Amino acid sequence: MVAVNAPVRVLLVDDDALVRAGLRLMLSGDERIEVVGEADDGAGVVAAVAEHRPDVVLMDVRMPGVDGIAATEELRSGAASKPNGAGGGTGPQVLVLTTFDADATVVRALRAGAAGYLLKHTDPARIVEAVLRAASGEPVLSPSVARALMDQVAGADPVERSAAPTRRERARARLALLSDRERDVAEAVTEGLSNAEIADRLYMSMGTVKAHVSSALTKLDLSGRIQLALLTHDAHGPED
Repeated sequence: MVAVNAPVRVLLVDDDALVRAGLRLMLSGDERIEVVGEADDGAGVVAAVAEHRPDVVLMDVRMPGVDGIAATEELRSGAASKPNGAGGGTGPQVLVLTTFDADATVVRALRAGAAGYLLKHTDPARIVEAVLRAASGEPVLSPSVARALMDQVAGADPVERSAAPTRRERARARLALLSDRERDVAEAVTEGLSNAEIADRLYMSMGTVKAHVSSALTKLDLSGRIQLALLTHDAHGPED
């Protein structure tokens, strides 16, 4: 987690210098955020993270060298052994920011370990909010991306559909380890709701919501809320 009152440190990764300049200008206008570095290709992400120690990496998907999904996989695979920024030793949170919302791309990014997926035409205020939410450990999905994820779970992608029955049964068996209230919270997390929104819906305190999320992640051996959302989505996959 980011220290109280400390600005959220952000690394920008995009092959378009104009996009990076626009993001830097937009984010730097909020005193709660500090842009600490940039990279123009996924190949430089791990080194840039080691140098700048960001809390959040704002990552493009399509880049000419190493793409954002491969860079996210590399970054998250080494996160546990490289304490760095948000999450208290789990490495920086990765927010994918792209022009592409194809079902397969969304799922690949989230399964790679991204903490959220936003489209570049998202309102600037929502991008700022997304950065702050990601730094605090909350998942971030734009509405269109959430719909794409639901379409994937419904079997819209033929490859995903062929694997859905086995994945669905595994997911249901794992979710059975949770208490009823933990499953209720997991369902709400799947919709991309914030802790405050979950608390309001389920008539809980914010502290109780956080405790249920933490307990669910521990029981299921998951690294974050996006992975919990994916698991819950998988459990709702199509029947044979």
